[in-house]
Amino acid sequence: MCQEDENGGKIRYVGRKIHILSHQLKRRRMMCEQEDGSLTATQRSVLNHILLRSMVEDVYQRDIEREFEIRRSTATGILQLLERNGLVCRECVPQDARLKKIVPTEKALALRESVIAHIMETENILAQDIPEEDYATCVRVLKQMSENLAKQEQQEKIGGSDE
Repeated sequence: MCQEDENGGKIRYVGRKIHILSHQLKRRRMMCEQEDGSLTATQRSVLNHILLRSMVEDVYQRDIEREFEIRRSTATGILQLLERNGLVCRECVPQDARLKKIVPTEKALALRESVIAHIMETENILAQDIPEEDYATCVRVLKQMSENLAKQEQQEKIGGSDE
């Protein structure tokens, strides 16, 4: 349903659609949590990122902050929970004593297959009956929307505005 704004343009409510989709994804993750009870949705997402990325390169807290677009304090809290649950540990790196890479533990590595399987299943459900070209367009548009919001947030932080 579209309404017209004060300039006669259509209001598309894309934010509402994204919010609904996000809520559906959260419900799906919660169902999975009830099955295994070991991870929250956020922990599962961050752990998945660590499990996959650590296969090809070192992972640091700043990588998680960037990937999930979260603040340092939020990332710290998530990583501390994962550490307490015995899923990751932090190791010093020789080139910088202040820098600690995040390494999945044996316990986390044992979960790798089920975490990845759940995410792949969800991705397949999301893409079902959508032509590849449309899906790729959707991904590009969502990325651009995220960048638009991030840019606006940055402008508001520094006190500037386009208005």
